[in-house]
Amino acid sequence: MVTNSVDIIIPVYNAPQQVEDCVNSVLHNTDTDFHLIIIDDASPDSRIGAYLAKLEKIADQRIQVSRNQKNLGFIGTVNRGMSMNNRDVVLLNSDTLVTPGWLQKLQHCAATDSRIGTITPFSNNAEICSFPLFCQSNPVPENPNLVAQAIAVQHPTYPEIPTAVGFCMYITRNLLNDIGLFNEQAFGRGYGEENDFCRRAVNAQYRNVLCDDAYVVHVGSCSFGDEKQAHCERNMQVLLDLHPDYMDIVSEFITRDPIKPIRKAAQTRLEQLIAQTEKTQHQQNFSNQGIAMKFWAQLRQLFHG
Repeated sequence: MVTNSVDIIIPVYNAPQQVEDCVNSVLHNTDTDFHLIIIDDASPDSRIGAYLAKLEKIADQRIQVSRNQKNLGFIGTVNRGMSMNNRDVVLLNSDTLVTPGWLQKLQHCAATDSRIGTITPFSNNAEICSFPLFCQSNPVPENPNLVAQAIAVQHPTYPEIPTAVGFCMYITRNLLNDIGLFNEQAFGRGYGEENDFCRRAVNAQYRNVLCDDAYVVHVGSCSFGDEKQAHCERNMQVLLDLHPDYMDIVSEFITRDPIKPIRKAAQTRLEQLIAQTEKTQHQQNFSNQGIAMKFWAQLRQLFHG
């Protein structure tokens, strides 16, 4: 069993309900040792301050709340978080919901090969790590734990992927020590930095892998405004300037789709679990109906003799 502690870093900017839901999911569904670092990137929404103050009053030794004195953007915030300790880290978006056993599965994956540098779980909305539909934003499932159960029963193979997906990104400390943090100078406030990081990892002989027995829900962001869209386009060009073969590598992976058999097996298992659940519910409803009918029959007998 893997017992080394991991830093879970959640960068926060507004969206208090999503933040609270994310934190609650971590606290309820993480059994292995962890250190939760929540960094408020100067959120103007006062409800964030109130929620974080409430967390601090709990005095849970696993939780560390930190506040940027000014807004640093995503890269500056997570780089700050990754520099706080000397442990493996998970960068976890505040619009995610983790499922039971998620971190232990990621840690086990990391322990299987010292050359693994980044790990991404399956999610409903995770581009090349999306399930059930590949490279699509699938809706948030009604029962995420059932999906996680369907995925977890597989024997994990940890297939290699060209890049991690930033919604939930496990990074080993060995990789951070070897190649450094995200490139804030090149990518500014964010977008494309994890792709650059993962290609730098490959150049340093590390692997980016899918943890194919773990599942984390990703609600996803709203559509980009014009200014943000222009920023993304600018950063994509920066990425391609640094890694001219990036699009070819990703396109080849998408065309080949080596994860398809894994998704198909998980989908079959999920359909079986849904059928079993519906059957159990039907049987329970039928049983409850029988109990109710028996009760009313006894009641009628009591009053009418």
